[in-house]
Amino acid sequence: MVENRPILDFLTHLVLILGMVLVAFPVYVALIAATHPASALGSGLMPLLPGGEFFRNMSLVLFSKLPGLPPFWLMVWNSTLMALLITAGKIAISIISAYAIVYFKFPGRTLAFWIIFITLMLPVEVRILPTYEVVASLGMLNSFQGLTIPLIASATATFLFRQFFMTVPDELMEAARVDGAGPLKFFWDILLPLSRTNIAALCVILFIYGWIQYLWPLLVTTNEKYYTLILGVQRLTATAEAEPQWNIIMAAVILALLPPVLIVIFMQRLFVKGLVETEK
Repeated sequence: MVENRPILDFLTHLVLILGMVLVAFPVYVALIAATHPASALGSGLMPLLPGGEFFRNMSLVLFSKLPGLPPFWLMVWNSTLMALLITAGKIAISIISAYAIVYFKFPGRTLAFWIIFITLMLPVEVRILPTYEVVASLGMLNSFQGLTIPLIASATATFLFRQFFMTVPDELMEAARVDGAGPLKFFWDILLPLSRTNIAALCVILFIYGWIQYLWPLLVTTNEKYYTLILGVQRLTATAEAEPQWNIIMAAVILALLPPVLIVIFMQRLFVKGLVETEK
C-alpha cells in the first residue's frame, strides 16, 4: 500500500524545482548576456531580461575572425573530432577488455581487472606531467593523436561492460559454441547486439567527457589549428589589453552547449534504457 503524504510530495517537488533552477540559472544568464551589446554588460549590472543583439552576437561568433583564434567552425570540428575519437576509442578498448576478462580463462584475469579498475584513482589530471612528457617525446604535441590517445583508456567503461557480460546467461555461450560459433563470431553476432543500449548510454557520457576537456588540450596545443571550442572560449576571456567582450563570450558559450545538449536529447531514450535495462 502506497501512503499519500502531501507534505512529503510537496517537499520532494520543491527540492527538484530548486535544483533545476540552480542548474539552469547560469545557462539563463549566459543566454541573456548573449542578447545584449558589450556596453550593457560592462557597466557591472547584469540585465535579467533579453536584449535585441542576439543574432548580431551569434553572427559575429560564427562568421567573424575573433582575435587570437582560428575560425569558429574549425574549433567546432576539432572539438567534435576529439570527442568522437575519444568515444570510439574508449568503447572499443573497454568492450574488448571486458570480453577478455569475462569469457577467457587465463591466470591472473581477476588481478588484471583490478589493475584496470584501480586506474580510476589516476585520472589524467593526477598523472599529467609524466603523460605530457611521454606525448612530447613521441612528437604528438599539436596533433589529434596527442589530444586523444592519452584520454582513451577507460576503467569505468570496462567495469560497466564487465558487469553486463556477467549477466549474460552461460547457456547462450554454450549454444553458440554448439552451433560452431568461435570467440569472434560470438562476440560480433551475439554480445555486440545485446550491448547496443549500453554502448549508446556510454556514447552519451563519453562524448560529453571528450567535448568538455580543457586542461589537457590547453597543455598539448599551442597551434591555433588544433584549438578546441572550450579552449577558444577560455582564450576569449584572456584579453590582456582590453575588456573581455562578454556578449561574444556568452554567445560562444551557448553555441558550445548545443552539441552535448542535442546528443542527450536525441539519445535520451537509449541512454536511460542502457542504464536501467536488466533483461537480456
